[in-house]
Amino acid sequence: MSEPNTLFTETILLLGGAVVSAPIFKRLGLGTVLGYLAAGVVIGPIFHGLTDGEQILDVAELGVVFLLFIIGLELKPTRLWQMRRDIFGLGTAQVVTTGLLLTLLTYLSGVLDWRGSIVAGFGLALSSTAFAMQILEDEGDVNTRYGQRSFSMLLFQDLAIVPLLALVSILDGGKSSGTPLLDFAIAIAAVAAMIVMGRYLLTPLFQIIARTGAREAMIAAALFVVMGSASLMQLAGLSMAMGAFLSGVMLAESSYRHELEADIEPFRGVLLAIFFIAVGLSIELEVLRDNALFIIVAVPVVMAAKALVIYVLCRATGSPHDDAIRIAFLLPQGGEFGFVLFSAAGIAGLMPTSTASLLIAIVTLSMALTPIGTMLAKRLLSGKEQETLDEDFEGAGADVLMVGFSRFGQIAAQILLAGGRDVTVIDFSADRIRQASSFGFRIYFGDGTRKDVLRAAGIDRAKIVVVSTQKREITDKIIELVQADYPHAKIFVRSYDRIHSIALRNLNVDYELRETLESGLLFGRRTLEALGVSEADAYEIGEDIRKRDEQRLVLQVSEGLQAGRDMLFSKPVRPEPLVKPKRAANFDEDPLAGTAEVTADA
Repeated sequence: MSEPNTLFTETILLLGGAVVSAPIFKRLGLGTVLGYLAAGVVIGPIFHGLTDGEQILDVAELGVVFLLFIIGLELKPTRLWQMRRDIFGLGTAQVVTTGLLLTLLTYLSGVLDWRGSIVAGFGLALSSTAFAMQILEDEGDVNTRYGQRSFSMLLFQDLAIVPLLALVSILDGGKSSGTPLLDFAIAIAAVAAMIVMGRYLLTPLFQIIARTGAREAMIAAALFVVMGSASLMQLAGLSMAMGAFLSGVMLAESSYRHELEADIEPFRGVLLAIFFIAVGLSIELEVLRDNALFIIVAVPVVMAAKALVIYVLCRATGSPHDDAIRIAFLLPQGGEFGFVLFSAAGIAGLMPTSTASLLIAIVTLSMALTPIGTMLAKRLLSGKEQETLDEDFEGAGADVLMVGFSRFGQIAAQILLAGGRDVTVIDFSADRIRQASSFGFRIYFGDGTRKDVLRAAGIDRAKIVVVSTQKREITDKIIELVQADYPHAKIFVRSYDRIHSIALRNLNVDYELRETLESGLLFGRRTLEALGVSEADAYEIGEDIRKRDEQRLVLQVSEGLQAGRDMLFSKPVRPEPLVKPKRAANFDEDPLAGTAEVTADA
């Protein structure tokens, strides 16, 4: 029983550290990342509540994996192709230039020979994807110009780990197992396999699962895809984060994107927090104490050298001063892949294990200083307004978010699209999504009663939320959710019947309409015309009925269902029934109360 109890205690400590540190540091304006690091240092090196920081770090790395998957979901392959110059041009220049400069500085320090200096220099040239992207998300800058350029460099660094590990094999004279050419071929084959599976297998898989209506199966499938793709890339020698990113990109155009993002987000947030705490746990205070003078000099030198190179390269490739400053102060730290590279170099004999531990300590300390550096960077900005990117992916960011692609919603969407407006549509029917896609419509699978799905679908940026679901209870639940958490959005609703319209007006929705009102008015007009009434007269009669209907609704909202009965055109008839009715008639009901649909929407 001791092992389960230990695991339980460690989990409580990690979650407790996140719960306590994040609000405090957020309140102080220092950011959640620094708070998580501080919690790790307090729990581990100071009070020794946890000692296996490296083991926890291996598990918590899934937070980085999930983060890259969510980022991939927001990048269509076409968008990724547009970023190719920043990824392979700016990214290559940053890794090569920074690596050579840091190699020279390491060699001049006399700590390592030329082979070890190369590994140390290029290992320190890599930055932390987890830290940088978390800071961008906290600031809401992921889709800014500088955020996209930062991500491009980070993405190339994730790719660069393959040739850098191959470089270790070359420098140790081929003593380590494997050949660089074979490793490179395996990596290329793995990427190609990921693209093929993502294109032809993932969407059909989610179609089958969505048709069952089992939400827990959908969550399990999302986790399986992310972790499976990450494991495949790891077996091929690439990073797990790269595999998750590729699977996300392959699903970026899928109808299930918003639901997947909402399902993964909670796991991503918790595991990423634990990842940062684990980095704090892995700090070796003894190494810092024994090499304090060297570290005090080395950390700012490494960060300054990286920041200078990144700033110059960004300016040379077209970034304005403010963006170059932001990127330079965002990416000066070492990265988590440095841990892997330095450990491999230590095993290969290219550097003493004590030096590898020292380099890992430098990387960790540079991570801890990054949030402070990004705050200091704001003082160096020129003060010009920050440039933002237009959303290039379909879905989030549209002016109109439509929940439910019923027959009513389909017609309304046609009007909006014809008017040149973008519409994000989510629906919980897998069959309806498949049918709509056969006609060229793009709608997303998702449960509109879930706040996380609405957020993933871009409700924060939507001006109008159209609720066209077919069940009154679902409609009311969505309205309650939107009014409580997104009061900025106007709510336009398809009502179930007249009684529902009255209830919706009492809820102060911005606009409601019974589905059958307009069709019933038009049907009556055409019937009058067929009986010989002129088109103009039939139109006037229809408009009079429309006005009376609205006036009755206004009265019924304030005075009750029986108000305005005198506005109805009626000819009382008392027919004699052929058989005695089985139940008494209820004369308190509104004779025009409903147009409740009996059949499901197409």
